[in-house]
Amino acid sequence: MLRTPVYASLALSLLFASSSLAARSYVDGHLHYVDFFQESEGMPALLSAMDKGKVSRAVIMGIPVAKIWQEDEPQKPRYYAGDDAALYWYSATDFELMHAIQALPAKDQQRFIPFLSGINATDKNAAAHLRRALELNPGFWQGIGEVFTRHDDVTALMHGDTPRANSEAMMKVYRVAAEFDLPVLVHSNVTSKRERKPLYLEELEEALQKNPDVKFIWAHAGTSKELHRHQEELDFLRPLLTRLLADYDNLTIDLSWTLLEPYLLDEQGTPRPRWMKLLEDNPQRFVLGSDVVGRFDNLGNILNGFEPVLQALPKSVAQAIAHDNFLALLPKASAEQETSTAKPSEE
Repeated sequence: MLRTPVYASLALSLLFASSSLAARSYVDGHLHYVDFFQESEGMPALLSAMDKGKVSRAVIMGIPVAKIWQEDEPQKPRYYAGDDAALYWYSATDFELMHAIQALPAKDQQRFIPFLSGINATDKNAAAHLRRALELNPGFWQGIGEVFTRHDDVTALMHGDTPRANSEAMMKVYRVAAEFDLPVLVHSNVTSKRERKPLYLEELEEALQKNPDVKFIWAHAGTSKELHRHQEELDFLRPLLTRLLADYDNLTIDLSWTLLEPYLLDEQGTPRPRWMKLLEDNPQRFVLGSDVVGRFDNLGNILNGFEPVLQALPKSVAQAIAHDNFLALLPKASAEQETSTAKPSEE
């Protein structure tokens, strides 16, 4: 059957999109090796998922808290919000992650960018713990995080004080990060589940102001799944990001999955022009992340879900966000090594 020009054009468009997707390589900037019970599918499952999803490198971290299976609960909860049992700070997550990476062949080890996360963000001793880990394993750790500060129900279930991005404990952590040239991935919710204003912005902004030499990565731009259960969209978020990116050269935005909808894409899955302009105007200030936690089947699907956004951008901007920007945040020695060995993806 002969194709009409319309069908031929559509077929060519689909072929181009498919080939672009097939060629793109991602750096996953936000991946948790374990879940909230410090359990994982393991490295073979993760490497397989990375191969299938065309993820060349992954910023890999533990989770700094663990969920209690409480005595009066007949069934082990499946997630941190599965019941009302508490969470507690869990420092061994870093050592378990390090062991899992070091047990791999050298070529597989090189695919991971390990971040230290096992600190109590309310403890003024946390910086000393970080320093010991860094000095015991020189050159291994490439960043700090995900540090849990304001985090809706995670905060509510935590023992102890409320962690804040501008606390004295965290200011000490930032000084260690600056000394070792390490980026810091911080989760700091911009508001509460009910307030439609940037209720907690001051906490993050003070950290940015007082630590200009620290490379901050703001997880999910202050949003979370739980926030979106109560507020589908924060209307103030895009103008706020526009201002923050203009005011603070040390801020990078982690476009993990909670930013995809309802912000970058509309209800029909179409990229939103104002958000695309924000990305184009700040091409080196955004990174992608899957934010998977210990289970990896959906890794490729999450990152591939950003393809409508990436294909709506200039190729150089898409390449930067999908791959290059996170590598540029690494400590200088690591970044130089990445520049000499990394192969750019083809579009």
